[in-house]
Order: sequence, then structure tokens, then C-alpha cells
Amino acid sequence: MSTPSRQRFCFNRRSMFRADSRSALVAACVLAAACAGQPHGAATRVIIPRGASFAQASDSLARTGLIGSRKLFRLYGRVTGGDRNIKPGTYLLKHGTPWKDIVSALNGGHGLVNTITIPEGYTLLQITPLLARTLRVPAESVQAAVRDTALLARLDIPNPTLEGYVFPDTYAFPVGTTARQAVREMVYSFERRWKPDWDSSIVALKINRNDLVTMASIVEKEARVPEERAVIAAVYYNRLRRGMLLQADPTVQYALGHHVGRVLYKDLAVKSPYNTYMNKGLPPGPIASPGAASLAAAANPANVPYLYFVASRDGHHEFRMTLEEHTTAIRQVRATMPKKKQPAPRMLAMATSPSGRSTATGSTRASSTRTAPSGSSKVASRTTSKTPAKTVSKSVSKPATTSAKSTVKKTSGTSSPKSTPSTSSTKKRAPSRTTTTSR
Repeated sequence: MSTPSRQRFCFNRRSMFRADSRSALVAACVLAAACAGQPHGAATRVIIPRGASFAQASDSLARTGLIGSRKLFRLYGRVTGGDRNIKPGTYLLKHGTPWKDIVSALNGGHGLVNTITIPEGYTLLQITPLLARTLRVPAESVQAAVRDTALLARLDIPNPTLEGYVFPDTYAFPVGTTARQAVREMVYSFERRWKPDWDSSIVALKINRNDLVTMASIVEKEARVPEERAVIAAVYYNRLRRGMLLQADPTVQYALGHHVGRVLYKDLAVKSPYNTYMNKGLPPGPIASPGAASLAAAANPANVPYLYFVASRDGHHEFRMTLEEHTTAIRQVRATMPKKKQPAPRMLAMATSPSGRSTATGSTRASSTRTAPSGSSKVASRTTSKTPAKTVSKSVSKPATTSAKSTVKKTSGTSSPKSTPSTSSTKKRAPSRTTTTSR
């Protein structure tokens, strides 16, 4: 009986030796993987949700390619004890980072970043509080950062702020980033996106870069259909060449200095160099942060002769060459609107026609109108801001009845009828009032 016992003892010793060998080999592989590698390339963003386990964190790291084997990584976490205290948040980690450094970052919160998304068409008035909340800094710090004189000089910006040059994008700033550092990174992003062939376009269009960015910002606020950006830019350039007022509602919104749900007749008379109803040419600077598509459209406008456009209920525009054609387009757009609410094209303020005569301009926006008592005529406009979800509030007013000499036209798809102090051709128009609806 002693022989079988010795055999079982020998077998168990061999099994234990093999198991220990495998464990040692696995441990060696894990430790080798944990210590091997060299961080390289751009940092990758990985999100560790609040309440996530180490296993879930391993899955997130594996999906981004920061680790190879999630099973071995989990084993390494158990062996080292690093799986017990990970901190949630957004991390920036580079490929090739050793596992020990990754686990250390997750345990200590190193590499945590604050993410922020700046939507296209946002103004500094909207960006400032958003950035201040993200970086957890005072709004005054951001306001000072967007007046960075070094950046203004480097970009040759003639304005007191970096309006239009804070590029709309998603950014990940490490915890502790200052407002000045964040703003500089956003401006550097603008410079990286700027294409060399746009410099050639500037020469051909006989403008400077600030003018192009300004035009792009207006296009950004006007366009709803991507393929219309270049055509809208062409309309504005055509009007500039003919010495016509741009009459862009977004510039009035910007001139007011605060958000309004709709532009009223009194708003069109606001005294500001940004009011393109009162001043010829482009405003002195951008009115928002344009995206790459709008910058490209401003640099490469479509080769079209249009001078007017009217916006339809679905967001696309009808473009026309003459005032008569534009007036017909307004009627056609109005005819497609529901009968119950009787929405009508929103009319813009007085504009200067190619012949030099002052006439009323108009555009169509999704809204409803009704007749109002005398003196209550108002003009509506979409809001100055674009939300991330692209929800924009718009309204329109019914074209007014004018005298025989009065005509109706549209410049930018964002105006409404208005009697200017120097023009009396629309004073006999029937008043109307608009109500706002969201598109």
C-alpha cells in the first residue's frame, strides 16, 4: 500500500509545480506588460463613468486601444491592488503608456480633463460662461483671456476681442488649465484649420482675413442647409459690390449686445457699427465663431448673380436676382404655409436697391401672423445663438401694404419691413404683428 501513496504524492507535487510555474509565468507576463511600453502619439480620451468597476474601466481602455488584453489588465489590477480605488472622470492617456502608469492615473486622478464643446455660431457672450464653468474659473478671467493682446497682434485682428477666432470644436483641458491657456488652444485650433488656399481667395475677393471671417460668421448664422452656405455668401458679396446694404438680422442681434427672442422695428435702428441696416459694408468684425464649412463658403462663394433670398418653412432658401422675382417668391412661399395660422414671410427693413431707391426687404420664416392695431407693427428674427441641438427660434411678419411707389425685397433672409427715419415710402403700410414659433 505504500507504493500507491508515494505515486499520489509524487503526482500532486508535479501538479503543484506545474500550477506554480504557470502562475509564475502569467505573473511575469503581466508584470512585463505593465512595465513595458513608451507613451507616444496624441493623447486619447477615455471616460470612466461614475460608479464604474475596474472591469468596466478595463473595457473602456481596451476599446480605445490603450491596453491590449483586458483580462491580463484586470489580473494586474487585482495583483497590485490597483483595482480598489479608481476615480471617475475623463482622462487623456497616450498609447504605449505602461499599465502601472495607467493604474496610477486611475487611482490618483492624474490625467483627468474637463471637456467642453463650443457649437458653431456661438458668440463670446455665450462661450464665456460656458468656459468659466468648465474650467471652474471666474468669468472675468475668460473675459480677460479673450482680449489677449499678443493673440490679437499675431492674428492682425483690428478688434478688441477674439470674437470669431475661438474655433468651435470639442476640447479636453487638463484639470488646472487656466482661462488664458484654454483660449489660446482654441485660437491655435483656428490657425490649424485655416487653409493656405483661403489666402489666395482673400486676394481674389479684395478683402482681408478679418473680412472673410466676418462674412463666414454671418453665413454661419444664416445657413440652415449646408449646401446653401456658398450661395448665401455669394448674395452678400454681390450686394457689397453693388453698394447695397447687407441688412442681415444676425448683425442686429449682435449689435443689441444681448439675446432677444425676435428683432423688433426699434431694434433695427440700434446705433452700432455692427448694424448692417444702418451701415454699408461688412461689420467691423465677426459676430460669432464660424465653423470650417462656413469659412470655406466665405472663401469660395458660388458663382451666382443672386441679390435676394427668402427662407421657407423647412429652412431652405429661394434665391432671386431681381426685386420683382423676389416678391413673387415671397408670395409662393407664403402660399405653401398652413391656412389656419396664416403665417407670412417675415419682412426686413428698408434696403437700397441696385438702382439706389429705398425699398422694403423681406424674407420668410416659420411663424404665424395676425393683424394688429395701428402702431403695433413688429419684425421678428431668429435668435442669435445656436444651441448644440441646433434648435433655433424664428418668426416672421406679414408683408405690409405700401404705397404705389413702395416695393418689397429681401437681402439676407433675415429682415422685416421697417420705416427708416430718412425714408417715407412705407409709412402708409398696414401694421402687423408677429408671433414666434420654434423650428
